[in-house]
Amino acid sequence: MLYFKGCTIREKLKNISDSTEKLLNLLDVDYYTLSDEGCCGSFLLRTGFEEDAKNLMKKNLDQFKDEKILISCAGCYKALKEDYKKYFDVDLDIIHISQFIRDLISENKLKENNKKSDDLIVTYHDSCHLGRHSGEYDAPREVIKNFADLKEMKNIRENSICCGSGGGVKSAYPEISEEIAINRLKEAENTGANLIVTTCPFCKLNLSENSMIEVLDISEFILNRINNKQELKGDI
Repeated sequence: MLYFKGCTIREKLKNISDSTEKLLNLLDVDYYTLSDEGCCGSFLLRTGFEEDAKNLMKKNLDQFKDEKILISCAGCYKALKEDYKKYFDVDLDIIHISQFIRDLISENKLKENNKKSDDLIVTYHDSCHLGRHSGEYDAPREVIKNFADLKEMKNIRENSICCGSGGGVKSAYPEISEEIAINRLKEAENTGANLIVTTCPFCKLNLSENSMIEVLDISEFILNRINNKQELKGDI
């Protein structure tokens, strides 16, 4: 299995890929990474550079075909799962880390954690690309509930409020991006949660910059909960 990190994680949030790889190693997952990993093309597409994106995506296809690809970034997931199929009529075998862990839990590869052992209360932020764009709402929630209590915000799933960072907004309109993030964080604070979990590096960046509550990627959250608390079962 190929673990594809994505640009934002590679360049700005290496703790997400580090946590994911530590998690995979703990679970004895057979995987590899690319030493020359490039961009998936998502950011170019979202900011209007369609032809540049298509040229980049075409170059990637030789590495992606016939591989099962594990993804941390919601934007990469949407691009590889849907956009590559749209432009090149290929059906890549893509799985998000939340789906992968959900499947391991359902196969009893992870024992249920004693989630009542502390006072951690988690709220989950639906990222636009994994949620509305790709229709995946349940896997992250199922994983979180296995490790902690989940307290939902007012607007969730297809009605979730954007973090304000995607589509180039944070780069072009930082004030608007910050305002959107603050509005979302008010909902998180109203839940009484002491941790926000998300599945998108853009969301983690923008929310954490404006939040009094800790914000973690789902891989960081899982690894923290597994360490010294979770018994692993067998090889994957």
